Amino acid sequence: MAEKRNPVDMHVGSRLRLRRTLMGMSQEKLGEAVNLTFQQIQKYEKGANRVGASRLYQFSRILEVPPSFFFDDMPMELAGTAPPSTVDTESDALRHDPLSKRETLELVRAYYKISDPAVRKRLFELVKSVAGPAPDSGAADAS
Repeated sequence: MAEKRNPVDMHVGSRLRLRRTLMGMSQEKLGEAVNLTFQQIQKYEKGANRVGASRLYQFSRILEVPPSFFFDDMPMELAGTAPPSTVDTESDALRHDPLSKRETLELVRAYYKISDPAVRKRLFELVKSVAGPAPDSGAADAS
C-alpha cells in the first residue's frame, strides 16, 4: 500500500528543501543547526513528518526567510478552507514542479554566484526575452 502524506506538509517540505539547497546548505548542516539528524531533515523535506510551529520558526531564522516563505506558491486547492486530502508521495504536482528540479536549483545558485549586479541583470533580461511572454500576460502588455 502506498504511503499517504498530507499535501500541505509536502509543500512546506519542498520549500524547506528549495531554500536549503539555494543556500548551498547540506541536510546534515541544517540538522546540526536545529539539533536533528539529516534523516529527520529528509523526512521534513519529503513531507513524511509535519513541521511544528517552533521548528518552522527555527528553520526560517537559519535559512533567513520569513516563516510565510514555506507557504508561498501553495496551490489554491491546498490554501482553501477545506481540510486537505492526502495524496500519494509520487504526486504529479511535485514531480512536475520546476522548483523541485535539481537543474533549477543549480541554475539559481550559479546565477547568484555572478558577482557583478549589472551582468546578473543582463542575464536575467536575456533569459526572460528568450522565454517569451508570461502565459497570463496577454495583450495587456502590448502598449
